[in-house]
Amino acid sequence: MEAAMSNRALISIVDDDQSFRESMRQLVILLGYTVETFPSASDFLASPLLPETACLVADVQMAGMTGVELHGHLVDAGYAIPTILVTAYSDEAVRDQALRDGVVCFLSKPVDVDHLDRCLRSALRSATPSKDSS
Repeated sequence: MEAAMSNRALISIVDDDQSFRESMRQLVILLGYTVETFPSASDFLASPLLPETACLVADVQMAGMTGVELHGHLVDAGYAIPTILVTAYSDEAVRDQALRDGVVCFLSKPVDVDHLDRCLRSALRSATPSKDSS
């Protein structure tokens, strides 16, 4: 076990691409976070870890429910989980709308490690226990 875990915040990663999900998991662990992964939005929503999640990293394009829809669902349900969306398909309209809807960061695949680290720090700083809609 890694005794030097500096940040116990739980980062949940939702991506239907197993290889990307696993590499993202390893990357976030290397950045010093506790990580859980989920193959779909519905698996994440059904998880007992949902209320413990300090930050959500989700793929935009997923079968069933997209990352954008997942973020909207969480907001509508009263969860103020800072969300980072990741996509392989750059779409300015989707990106702009997601950021307007409160997504912390919108990253392109392959993910830049430094940018991801900054986004995670920003997301965790913005995390508040109460729901605040602007």
